[in-house]
Amino acid sequence: MRSRSIVLAAALVLGAVLPAPAQVPASVQATVHRIFATRDFAPQRFGPARWIENGAAYSTLEPSSDVQGAVDIVRYETATGARSVMVAARALIPAGRTEALEFDDYTWSADYARLLLFTDTRKVWRENTRGDYWVLDRRSGALRKLGGDGPSSTMMYAKFSPSGDRVAYVRQGDLYVERLADGAMTRLTTGATTTLVNGMSDWVYEEEFSLRDGFRWSPDGAHIAYWQFDMAGVGTFLLINDTDSLYPFTVPVQYPKAGTTNSAVRVGVVDAAGGPTTWIRVPGDARAGYVPWMEWAGPRELLVQHMNRLQNADDVMLADPATGAVRTVVAERDSAWIDLVDDVPWLAGGQRFLWTSERDGWRHLWSVSRAGDAHLVTSGNFDVVSTVKVDEALGYVYFIASPSNATQRYLYRSRLDGRGAAERVTPAASPGTHGYDAAPDARWAFHSYSSFDAPSVTELVRLPTHEVVRTLVANAALRAAVAPLVSRPGEFFQVTVPGGLALDGFLIRPRDFDSTKTYPVLVYVYGEPAGQTVRDAWFGGQGLWYRALADLGYLVASFDNEGTPAPRGRAWRKTVYGRIGALSSQEQADAMRSLARTRHYVDSTRVAIWGWSGGGSGTLHAMFRYPDVYQVGMAVASVPDERLYDTVYQERYMGLPTDNGAAYDSVSAIHHAEGLRGSLLIVHGSGDDNVHYQGAERLVNRLVQLGKPFDLMVYPNRTHCICEGQGTTEHVYQLLTRYLLTHLPAGGH
Repeated sequence: MRSRSIVLAAALVLGAVLPAPAQVPASVQATVHRIFATRDFAPQRFGPARWIENGAAYSTLEPSSDVQGAVDIVRYETATGARSVMVAARALIPAGRTEALEFDDYTWSADYARLLLFTDTRKVWRENTRGDYWVLDRRSGALRKLGGDGPSSTMMYAKFSPSGDRVAYVRQGDLYVERLADGAMTRLTTGATTTLVNGMSDWVYEEEFSLRDGFRWSPDGAHIAYWQFDMAGVGTFLLINDTDSLYPFTVPVQYPKAGTTNSAVRVGVVDAAGGPTTWIRVPGDARAGYVPWMEWAGPRELLVQHMNRLQNADDVMLADPATGAVRTVVAERDSAWIDLVDDVPWLAGGQRFLWTSERDGWRHLWSVSRAGDAHLVTSGNFDVVSTVKVDEALGYVYFIASPSNATQRYLYRSRLDGRGAAERVTPAASPGTHGYDAAPDARWAFHSYSSFDAPSVTELVRLPTHEVVRTLVANAALRAAVAPLVSRPGEFFQVTVPGGLALDGFLIRPRDFDSTKTYPVLVYVYGEPAGQTVRDAWFGGQGLWYRALADLGYLVASFDNEGTPAPRGRAWRKTVYGRIGALSSQEQADAMRSLARTRHYVDSTRVAIWGWSGGGSGTLHAMFRYPDVYQVGMAVASVPDERLYDTVYQERYMGLPTDNGAAYDSVSAIHHAEGLRGSLLIVHGSGDDNVHYQGAERLVNRLVQLGKPFDLMVYPNRTHCICEGQGTTEHVYQLLTRYLLTHLPAGGH
C-alpha cells in the first residue's frame, strides 16, 4: 500500500504540470467517428470473383433475389457480360435449416460440378483459417458438411483433388482425405500434438513467410506433399488475459525470438490413399534453416526452396518424391538477405520456370530450365514488383513495375525470350496504382486502380490492348462521400538528404492553406523493409483522417527512407542491413529538416511523428535520437528492443544476436531513451501475439528509471491491429487526435 501511495502522489504532482487535454472540436470527433465507426466511407468491393472456363467466364457473388440476406453465385460471360445464376442461395440451405449458409470463401472443382464452401470460421492469429467446409454437388443438388461427426470449426485449408472427387484438409494438426462419393475419410498423418503439426505451419512461418496452408495435391491426385513442424524446444510466450474470467489465464504461443530455437521443419510426400511418408532430404539441420516454399513440378518432382538461417543463401531444389533425393537448380547468394520467392510460373510444358532474382542489382525475371541453365527475361534499371501472368501463346510475361516513379504501380509485359524492351500496358494517362488479376488465358484481367486522392475503381479489361470492356465497381457513392474531405489534392515530391540521395515524400495541406503562414507538421512513418508509406494510392480511412487533421491546421507528411520496399533497386533496399533503426531514423530526420528548409510555411519547431508497428519503432527512434527535430511522438505497437522480435524477421535484417549483439543493442530504441525531451504516447495491445506487450513494459521501466515523463495507453487483449471489440478502432484514432491537439496545437501562424 505504501508504494501505491507514493505512485499516486507522484502522478498528482505530474498532473499539475501536464497540459490539460485538448477539446477536440465536435466536428472533428464526428468525422473520426464516421471514418472508423460507420460505413459512410466503406468502399464497394468486387467479388470475391473466380476466373472459370480458362477465362471465358467468371463467377462472383451477388445478393440473392429470393433468399433474404443471402447471396447467389453468378456466372458472367467475359466477352459479352451475359449473366446466369450458377448456384442460387436456395441451394445452399442445409436440410433441416431455414437459412442459407454464410461463407467466407468458395472454390470450384476443376469441372465446376462441385462447390466447396468455407463457413463458421474462426480467427487464428491474423486471419480466419479454421472453420467448417461444405460441398455442393451441382448435378444432384446434394449439400453435405465434410468431416463426419468431428468437432465443429476445426478444419483448415480444404482443397479439391485435381479430379474433384476428393477433398483434403487439416484437422487438429493432422492431414485427412475425404472421398465425396460416400464420405469415407482416410487419415494420412498421425501423432499431432500442440507442438507437432502436419499440413499447417507454426506462428513465425505464418507471420513472416505467409505460409498457412501447408499441403499440396500432386497434379495427378495420387500424392500429397506437406510440411511438418516440430515446435518442441521453441520458446513459449504466454499472453496474459486479465479480463475475461475471474482469475487471469494465459494463452501460450510457440514464438521464437531472435537468436533462439526455431521449429524443426521438413517436407514429406504421402500417397493420397494412405501409407508411409517419404521425407524430402533437404540438407542440413532441420532447425538451422528454413523451408518456406514448395510446390509440385509435375507429377514426379517437387520444387523446394531452402534458406539458411541468415536468409542470405537460397537453394531451389528439385526433389524426387519417391526417394526424397534432391538436386539444386538455382543457388542464390547475397551479402545482405534474400527475399522469399513464392510465385514460380512454369513454362514450356513444365520444362522451364520463371525465377525472380536481384543478382544483377535489380529485381528481374529469369527463365530457368530443370537443368539449371538460365536466361534473363526482363532487363534494365527497374524492378519487377510482382508477376501477373504468363501468356505463352504470344510469348510474353505480364508484370507490375514502375521504372520512373517508385510511388506508383503499372502493368508491363516483356518477351519470354528476353528480346526487346519492356512494354507498358497500363495507359500513360492513368497515373496512380494499378493492380491486375489476369485470366488463365491472359486475354482478360480484372483491373483495379486508385490514386492518392481518388478511391479505387474496378473494371474488366482486354489484354494486351487494355480496352475497358465494362466497369465492375465504380465506387461512385464513396467518391461523392469523400469529396468534401479531399478538396485539396495531395502533393508528391522528393527531398534531398546529405549525400545527395533523393527520398520520396507526400504532403497534405489544409483546404484553406495560406503560404504566408507557418504550420505544424505530423509525420507518418514506417521506414522498415516490410512497408512503403509514400504510395500514390487510396489510403482509405487513415488517409481521410489525415485530411481531417490537415483541415484543423496541420501539414501531414511522410517519407520513404532507404530500406523500404520501394522499386528502386537492390542497393536501395539492402543498404539498411545491420542498421535497421539507425539509418532509417537518420534519413527521416534529414528529410524533415530538408522539408523545413525548402518550404517556408513549415514550422520546424512544431513537428509530431507517429507510426504503427515498425512505424511505432521509428517514432521511438525519432523521439530518442532526434529530439531537436520532433516535439511529439505517438508510437503504436512498437518494438523497443530488437532482441524481443521473431527470428525470421529480425535475423533477416540484422543477423544473429550471437554474432551481431552490439548492433542489436545500438539499433534498439530502448537503448537511446535518455534522449527523450518531448511528449511521448505509447500505445499497445496487451494481447499482441506479434509485437509483444513485454517490449512496452520494458520501455516503461527504462523511462521510469531515467525519470522521463510519458503517456501510456494499453488496450486489454487486443492484438497487433488493436481492432478487436466494439469501438476500439475509433477509440485509438480519437486518442491520437486528442493527444496531437493537446501537445501540438493546430493552426497556422
